[in-house]
Amino acid sequence: MPNVPDIKSCHSDPSWIYSDTVKDHFFHPRNILLDEAEYESDGIGIVGSPACGDMMVVWIKVDETTSRVKECVWRTFGCASAIASTSMMSVMATENGGMLLSHAKRLTPEAILDRLGGLPPQKYHCSVLGHLALREAIEDYESKPKQHGKTN
Repeated sequence: MPNVPDIKSCHSDPSWIYSDTVKDHFFHPRNILLDEAEYESDGIGIVGSPACGDMMVVWIKVDETTSRVKECVWRTFGCASAIASTSMMSVMATENGGMLLSHAKRLTPEAILDRLGGLPPQKYHCSVLGHLALREAIEDYESKPKQHGKTN
């Protein structure tokens, strides 16, 4: 029987085609939501690609006073690139006090790829899904009537 490497040995394999940042976000995803049953979000975005099977759900909380993304949590069903891309997108959306909604809606796949240190060309679509899910969550938030004085 051939010696088949497990995921731990793949993680340390120098021939791994992903950057260290991609590996880090895959093995240690940030802002992942494991149980949405009690999570109250201000907006939700759901996107998927039937061609590859990757599906993403993004939940956001927004600071109404500053119009910034104060929380961005997610769940992704997909490959390492999809998981790492969504993790990085969530970090980018919330770092430094959170992105302004107007900026977060314009977050590009190229910006996510740049922060990840790149992805193999055949995995580009994975970074596209994360920014689309974020945009959809913001649009969902913006479509709801505002409740002044609401605390998130």
